[in-house]
Amino acid sequence: MMEAVKSSSQAIALENRHGAHNYHPLPVVLSRGEGVYVWDVEGHKYFDFLSAYSAVNQGHCHPRIIQAMKDQAETLTLTSRAFYNDILGVYEQYITEYFGFDRVLPMNTGAEGVETAIKICRKYGYEKKGIPADEAVIIVCDNNFHGRTTTIISFSNDDNARNNFGPFTPGFVRIPYDDVNALEKAIAEHKHVVGFLVEPIQGEAGVYTPADDYIPKVREVCTRHDILFIADEIQTGIARTGSLLAICGNCSCQGPCERQETYVRPDMLILGKAISGGVYPVSAVLTDDHIMEVIKPGQHGSTFGGNPLACKVAMAALDVVNDENLAQNARKLGETFRGRMEKLAERCDLVRKVRGKGLLNAVVVNDTPESSTAWDLCVKLKENGLLAKPTHGNIIRFAPPLVMTEEQLHECCDIIEKTFETFKP
Repeated sequence: MMEAVKSSSQAIALENRHGAHNYHPLPVVLSRGEGVYVWDVEGHKYFDFLSAYSAVNQGHCHPRIIQAMKDQAETLTLTSRAFYNDILGVYEQYITEYFGFDRVLPMNTGAEGVETAIKICRKYGYEKKGIPADEAVIIVCDNNFHGRTTTIISFSNDDNARNNFGPFTPGFVRIPYDDVNALEKAIAEHKHVVGFLVEPIQGEAGVYTPADDYIPKVREVCTRHDILFIADEIQTGIARTGSLLAICGNCSCQGPCERQETYVRPDMLILGKAISGGVYPVSAVLTDDHIMEVIKPGQHGSTFGGNPLACKVAMAALDVVNDENLAQNARKLGETFRGRMEKLAERCDLVRKVRGKGLLNAVVVNDTPESSTAWDLCVKLKENGLLAKPTHGNIIRFAPPLVMTEEQLHECCDIIEKTFETFKP
């Protein structure tokens, strides 16, 4: 039996020797987390400014979420869907009322949620719109990131994700992001379009934030052409952008509200990551009766999807979002963060651009995507006590847990500013 890891070098060597090399992690080995902080094997403390790609919005090891997990784990963890259990229905009522939809199909991971939405959308097109078999088309966007399954990478334009993984799944058309005219044109050029799948903000692409009127215009186009608008809020949802969902626009409410003019309601909503506070894999596809009813017994499922443990964890995690006003905190601190980074850009040539919404932000480094500058900056940030990670070569994503205080945020901005201003390539 292996002994416990005693050093970072030992842990890294074990992963390199026995694990698949499908990630390129920053050279830090974490062993503990609490709130906005994580500690490495040697006991060094860091601010977490990635939040497990926005999965840990409620902070690491939130006591309420952990307690819900412990309580349910001692009672019942898994039944499969071969039987009913006493938690799933409660959860389904809770989450559909929370987000304002009729029904939910529970899954585990974000990619599973996307695959589920694709299947529902296609089946809806065939059975409700009379589209000929195998001719359904779903429109997606350039530089999207919806996961890495074979179907999902089929409509990616990331060569690293696609190379040598074909043949690919047909039935997708890719258009430029933040371009409503391109959406109109694609619908006109393809006879059997059934849906448009889009991220309200493209996180993996470098926190690319579209024009304020993009999503409302998307909703109008989809309604006019009778195609399903599918919002992938796996990374942007659960208060990350300063409202419960990014499609809530600039409203300050705690949840989707049709009385709010800024709320754009999709036909299908895909959630994951922070829906469980990073404690357990949970994802969900929410939609209304007339769409979800196309799925019949045996046509889609998951052994673990909707298990009692996941349901209890998700309800606790979503309660924390409301009770601790995390959307409002993200909105307020996001404005503070971007303000300080924009001032940094004025005096530091390394910063080309600052963009984002709420506490999902990015700094575009003034170098080429092929350079190592953003990576080297992240290594220096780590040495100064803050963890972040580059994306698309020259972009650093900054996304701390939403439980961060204003004092902690300013301390983090001090670290970022110091690192950039003293950086030597």
